[in-house]
Amino acid sequence: MPVRLTADQIERMLAASLDGSAHELRNRAMLLFLARIGLRAQELTQLMLDDIDWGAGCMRIRPGKSHRERCLPLPHDVGEALSAYLLRERPRSSCRAVFLSTREPYGPILDTSVVSRTVRRAMNRAGVVGIPAAAHALRHTAATQMVCSGASFKEVADVLGHASLATTAIYAKLDLATLAQVALPWPGARS
Repeated sequence: MPVRLTADQIERMLAASLDGSAHELRNRAMLLFLARIGLRAQELTQLMLDDIDWGAGCMRIRPGKSHRERCLPLPHDVGEALSAYLLRERPRSSCRAVFLSTREPYGPILDTSVVSRTVRRAMNRAGVVGIPAAAHALRHTAATQMVCSGASFKEVADVLGHASLATTAIYAKLDLATLAQVALPWPGARS
């Protein structure tokens, strides 16, 4: 079973990200990208300003692990958090990466462990403990929410960038009600 957070844990973690630190808007925006869209930490660090199409409300995710580029909608709350970070907190820099390091010279985040530490700190402040692989757990959470909201495995695979539906099938274990509806009758069973 994939490790995931409950909706309450996600909301507590997001609230805890607004901690008064100098980087709270960046951290909140990063957490929302991971929790709502299910981006990989690497995809988050590779997101460029030019990848955001504000007019169309979508973003381009560059080829990564799956070697496929994809265009995803930008959810309203994620867009608002990103806008707040860009307008009020992001340091001036010629670097086109959306999320910058917090120390001069401000440049791209080069190590995904920065993302994982950001997630872990927010979880700890929210009292969410015992969740391994913190950043990836948010990806599992987003996928689980999509499945439980009725998204098909193909739709979930497209959002997550899975090359194979077999990879997405792990989330089938989470939605037993839907599985029961699509299950074929046992051969030889009486009607």
